[in-house]
Formats: sequence, C-alpha cells, structure tokens
Amino acid sequence: MTTQIIPSIDRAQLAEHLAARGVRPTAQRLKIAALLLAVPQHLTAEQIIATLKQSGMRVSKATVYNTLNLLAAHGLVRQVASSDERALFDSNTHPHFHFHDVAGGIWSDVDASQVSFSSFPAAPPGYEVAGVDMTIRLRRIPNK
Repeated sequence: MTTQIIPSIDRAQLAEHLAARGVRPTAQRLKIAALLLAVPQHLTAEQIIATLKQSGMRVSKATVYNTLNLLAAHGLVRQVASSDERALFDSNTHPHFHFHDVAGGIWSDVDASQVSFSSFPAAPPGYEVAGVDMTIRLRRIPNK
C-alpha cells in the first residue's frame, strides 16, 4: 500500500514542465520532481530517498542523485553548498540567498532585494559572473 506522503501535484503539468526544460519525464523523475517542486524547500538526497521510501517507492540512491543533478543542470532546482558537505537542493530558482540555522539544520530563503553590496569585484578578464551564493549562518542567542 502506498501512503500519500509525496505532495499532490498535477502530473501532466509536471511532465510538460520537465519536457519543456529538456528533461525526459520518467516515472521516477516525476516522483522526485513532484516531491521537490511542490513547495519551495531545501532537501538533501537522503531526505528525498527517505520520503520516497515512506511512500512505498523503491528507488536507488544513484537514481535520486542522477535525477537531482539533471534537474539542477536544466535549471529546475539549485544545488546549494552546505556546511556539512551534503548536497542540498533548493526548489526556489529565483535570485535569493539563505539563512541556515546551524544547530537546527533549517534553511530559509532571504529575498535578494533584502541584500545589498557596496562593491563587488570585477570578474577576471575572459570571465563573467554566473551567480552569487551567500549563506548567512545563524546561531541562537542563549537566554540569560
């Protein structure tokens, strides 16, 4: 029996969305994409595997990583560098930055309009800036 853990999302629309970005919408890719793209969130491959397993779907770790890397390569998700060196995948592909609660492991988005830089280094000759990633690590202030 399959439990409904993966968010409900229109599979036909999702298949069209993946195909429009050059991703062949296989059954496993659709399940992984549905889980990640249903709401803005930050998930590791391990979290995705655990959720798929809870929903009754058997999928290899390699398939999940390959699918996540494919979704990232086609601009459907962003891979975020995590301080614990696990690959984190972000379903919000709009320009933004991150807060990371180090103790709780919780990631949240910071709108790019809330951040300003007084100066920014020029790219070396022959290069252009492809993107800027910034994570603001948070630590709770102890009660006094």
